[in-house]
Amino acid sequence: MGISEGEMRTFEGFRAIIARLRGPDGCPWDRAQTHASLKPYLLEEAYEALAALDEDDPQRLCDELGDVLLEVFLHVQLAEEAQEFTLADVIHGIASKIVRRHPHVFGEEQADSPQEVMVRWEELKRKERGPQDSALSGVPQAMPALARAHTFLARAASVGFQWPQTQDVLDKLGEELEELAQAGELAHKREELGDVLFLLVNLARYLDLDAEEALRQANRKFYQRFTTMEALAHEQGRSLADMPLAEQKALWEAAKEHLRAEENSP
Repeated sequence: MGISEGEMRTFEGFRAIIARLRGPDGCPWDRAQTHASLKPYLLEEAYEALAALDEDDPQRLCDELGDVLLEVFLHVQLAEEAQEFTLADVIHGIASKIVRRHPHVFGEEQADSPQEVMVRWEELKRKERGPQDSALSGVPQAMPALARAHTFLARAASVGFQWPQTQDVLDKLGEELEELAQAGELAHKREELGDVLFLLVNLARYLDLDAEEALRQANRKFYQRFTTMEALAHEQGRSLADMPLAEQKALWEAAKEHLRAEENSP
């Protein structure tokens, strides 16, 4: 039985496709999957969507969001088969949460700035967690370390535990860098480096930046420049590995100029 073009453009049509994949005559791979086996794919597809956002590519973003949606529907299909929960439960749960945490939209409260919204959001989350739960409860261990540190620090700040101003963080960062420079044993160096990284995440928060996003962009910039270096070296019939550091540095600057020229070209 085929799937019509019209069905492929509907919510229920897509649900039917996923159910068929998991059915008795469906795909052996899809039928073998579990919630646990699908975990890496959910993470991978989320990162692919982030890459599309970084590249400001709407068509790729459309494709990658479809892949994320596929992972969501696969998990829902598994849950429905096991009678754990339904798609309606998922939708009701998130809809209820959004309404509950936006009393300035769906209720009588007011919020005139994004900052006020975030403060109220954290207050509501604390109430939902209950008085016995830590402000840091529920932060997933699987989050990237920088993003997890940012969330920890934001949660702590929501109850007033933060430096009064940015300069305090910079001063403390100087102290931690000195301690890192003086660290001897490997374990001590690791600890001090962790302290430095944690403070850098905090500094990003004070600057109203996302450390994870900043590092992701830095990674992308380094990748572009390094691969351009390799290409320029290849044009010269040479390998980077055979060049002394001084020539590599010169090629690095040439790569930067090359990329700037490409960005400014009409």
